[in-house]
Amino acid sequence: MAFGPVIGGWHFEPAAASSGNWMTDHRARIALEESERLQSKQRELLEQTSDRRTPAERIRIWERLHGLTLPRDANHRLIGVIASQTDLARDQVHEEQRRRLACLSRIAAAVPTADSGR
Repeated sequence: MAFGPVIGGWHFEPAAASSGNWMTDHRARIALEESERLQSKQRELLEQTSDRRTPAERIRIWERLHGLTLPRDANHRLIGVIASQTDLARDQVHEEQRRRLACLSRIAAAVPTADSGR
């Protein structure tokens, strides 16, 4: 940013953008970021069904992509959707539910309650 004297006061001279047009640069950067986001999402969609991933990993990817968590109810409507979109059998999704519930039970058992100190 530069200021230069002008009769009657000062005037503002904007600094030159690196390529000459900052708006074009901004739009190009936004387009590049969007393209990178789409590529990342495509990679995650492929990983969501990859045989290299465990059922737990596939389900975590599904949860992240959709902003949802695996329902605790074994009869929940999303179980079929999750199984289909992760290329898992319903039994594998149910097994992950059981694993998570067992983990929560162990955590709950380890947390002392107000009455346990008596």
